[in-house]
Amino acid sequence: MVSVKVVDETTSGDRDAGWTFEVTEERLPLRELIRQRVFQEAAEYNAAADGTFRGLVRPVDAEPVRGGFRTAGRVDPERQCAAALQAFERNGFVVLVGDRQIEGLDQVVALPPGAEVTFLKLIALAGG
Repeated sequence: MVSVKVVDETTSGDRDAGWTFEVTEERLPLRELIRQRVFQEAAEYNAAADGTFRGLVRPVDAEPVRGGFRTAGRVDPERQCAAALQAFERNGFVVLVGDRQIEGLDQVVALPPGAEVTFLKLIALAGG
């Protein structure tokens, strides 16, 4: 197990404080890193069920609220994972490990202990 810091950032300059989670291996494909992150988010939300989901992608039938998404029920990790992988493929976000961009879902990511992984959410420009 490797401890990894995950930070969410937007192109508008918003950056969260980040959170740490354990991944199963030091080297794994980006697809698996995203899966593990999304499953962790869903598990934490479903256990607490405080009404605000803070995750990589918006759950189906959820509405955006400050700091996340409001959803009435449980978050399905499989569905969230599929949505996250699709969002990556459609350039909804990019992934940086340190200062290196990971460009493909099957690209193997090296995660040394204490690695920081940034999920940079791309926001469309007005009029563009």
